[in-house]
Amino acid sequence: MNETAGLPPEEIPACPHCAKPLALCVCEAVAPVENRVAVLILQHPQEQDRLLGTARLAAQQLSNATFKVGLSWASLSKALGREADASQWAVLHLGSVKPSELPPGREVAVLDKKGVVLPDQDTALKGIRGIVVFDGTWAQAKTLWWRNAWVLKARRLALAPKRRSLYGDLRREPRRESLSTIEAIGLALSAIEGKPEIDAGLRDGFSTMLAKYRAAVEAGEVVAQAPKAGGDRRRKWRGKT
Repeated sequence: MNETAGLPPEEIPACPHCAKPLALCVCEAVAPVENRVAVLILQHPQEQDRLLGTARLAAQQLSNATFKVGLSWASLSKALGREADASQWAVLHLGSVKPSELPPGREVAVLDKKGVVLPDQDTALKGIRGIVVFDGTWAQAKTLWWRNAWVLKARRLALAPKRRSLYGDLRREPRRESLSTIEAIGLALSAIEGKPEIDAGLRDGFSTMLAKYRAAVEAGEVVAQAPKAGGDRRRKWRGKT
C-alpha cells in the first residue's frame, strides 16, 4: 500500500504547479491549447477540491489564461494585472435562464448585462475579448459574483451543452447538462473563437486527469472521493446556468 493512502487530500504531497497530489499530476501529459480570447478564473479561497477540481488544469493548458484565488478585486484590470474593459468581457452566467429561452441549436448564448438574450448572437460572440469564470461551490460562486461589482458591466454567457460531462459517475448531478469548469470554458471559448479544437483539447486534458485519478484510486495511491451532489458544486454550469 502506498504510504500516502488513507491521508486526507490536504496532507498528501502536491505538485507545485497544478496543486494536485503527485499521484494525480498530469502536468507532463496534457497538451497546451492556444486561445485568443482571454480567460480569467477566480477561485474562492475555500474551494478545496484538490482531487477532481479542474480550474488549475484549465489555466495551465490555455495559452491566454489567468488564475487567481481570492474574494474580491477592485476591477477587472486589478484581477488581471493589466488594463482591460469589463464591458468587452463576458462572465459565465449565474442566473436562471432556461435552455428553452436560448436561441435554438446554440450551446452558448450571449446575454446583455441584465440577462436578456441578445438578438444578433454571431456579432455578440465576436465582440467578446475575454471571459470570467468563478470556481467553487454554488454559494461560493455567488459570493464572488456579489463581491466583484465590476462583473455587472460585463455581458453574460449562458450554456446549453448537448453532451454530458466526462465526470460521469464521479459526480451526482441534478441535470444531465452539468459541466465541470474546464468543460464550460472549452465550450465557451470554442463558440466565441469558432475553433472546436479548443474544446477538444481541454476535454482531452480533463479525460487524462480523470484516467489518472481512477488509476491512482485503483492502485491505492489516493482514497476515492465520494460522489458529490452536483446541485451544490456545478449548478452554475448547467444548461440552466
